[in-house]
Amino acid sequence: MSRVTLPRGLKTMNRAVKLVQRLGLKMGPVSVLTVPGRRSGQPRSTPVTPYEVDGQRYVIGGIPGADWVSNVRAASGECTLRQGRRVRRVRLVEVPEAERGPILREFALQLPQGVDMVVKAGVVPDGKPETFEAATGIMTAFRIDPA
Repeated sequence: MSRVTLPRGLKTMNRAVKLVQRLGLKMGPVSVLTVPGRRSGQPRSTPVTPYEVDGQRYVIGGIPGADWVSNVRAASGECTLRQGRRVRRVRLVEVPEAERGPILREFALQLPQGVDMVVKAGVVPDGKPETFEAATGIMTAFRIDPA
């Protein structure tokens, strides 16, 4: 893996998505994850795109070292997901590295916009499903359970 850099415009896009969601408007499958900050305890929000694999819903941490992943771990997975006006309390359960391959592969098949972001960040060299499947040590995956 080469150096990871956030894709240009990602922070601006994330702010726009959070604003639109706060207004109660849906943006396709995109949800806003809110979790207490691990240091401040203040709510921290970031857009995520849940997707389904074998009847379970997942989100991935595609950027190594992402703050939201550390915050979820510190909060024992307790968070909320907002999609438009609907807000649900959920628990994110981290998938063990040995079990992530098929989940990451399915991400590459189902969410091409997310794939582009991860590739542009330099996390993986290409968007092939097998490349994502092999990236279990770089990216993480969380299963979404009801709280």
